[in-house]
Amino acid sequence: MNVVAIETATPACAMALRTSDGTERSLVVADERHHTEALTPGLHGLLVEARLSAQEIDRVVIDRGPGLFTGLRVGLATAVGLALGANAELVGVTSLEVLAHGAHRAGVRGVLLCGVDARRGEIFVQSFNLDEGVEILDEPSVALPRAVVDGWSRNPTPVTFTGDGVARYDAAFREVPAGLFFEQLVPSPLEALRLGVTRPAQSQVRALYLRDADAVANFSTRERRS
Repeated sequence: MNVVAIETATPACAMALRTSDGTERSLVVADERHHTEALTPGLHGLLVEARLSAQEIDRVVIDRGPGLFTGLRVGLATAVGLALGANAELVGVTSLEVLAHGAHRAGVRGVLLCGVDARRGEIFVQSFNLDEGVEILDEPSVALPRAVVDGWSRNPTPVTFTGDGVARYDAAFREVPAGLFFEQLVPSPLEALRLGVTRPAQSQVRALYLRDADAVANFSTRERRS
């Protein structure tokens, strides 16, 4: 099975390819939110390197968020278009679970909090327990970093923090007495690929936004103030 994974939930634009012989390739082509310009050429480059055509793709795995609104839209549109053009299966994974599985593969164990930068002074968060496998402890949500830090500061349970949202508010998270850190700024496209191949195909994949886009939020704020 030839499988492509697309990762656009953070400022980075990343992708991975596994060919039917088990060879895996990955690429990070931008880290400045230039998803529209970088994604298609990056995918083309991976396919050329593997000597595959787009029509030979059997499954497309897409990180559906939570994450940056524009990046998610670009990634999902590209994934759907690629799947339709190749008559390939489509599977969605979330940015937070990809971070959790990446930490687990690296040997992190115990309670893990994954945080993706949500801008506007907020982060997308979800907690997991890492042991023999990855266990979900709560649902993805959007939160203020200070609220997350205060909550964990009152909790004696050791916890590992990871994700670009944690890195952005590093000074605050360092205040958690029982906190540990695992650097992982980008949800790994290889981890998304490995996770996606274990799941059944989906007839439809929806982006996990958790809140309105910045433009909608700004317009709503102006409406309330007028």
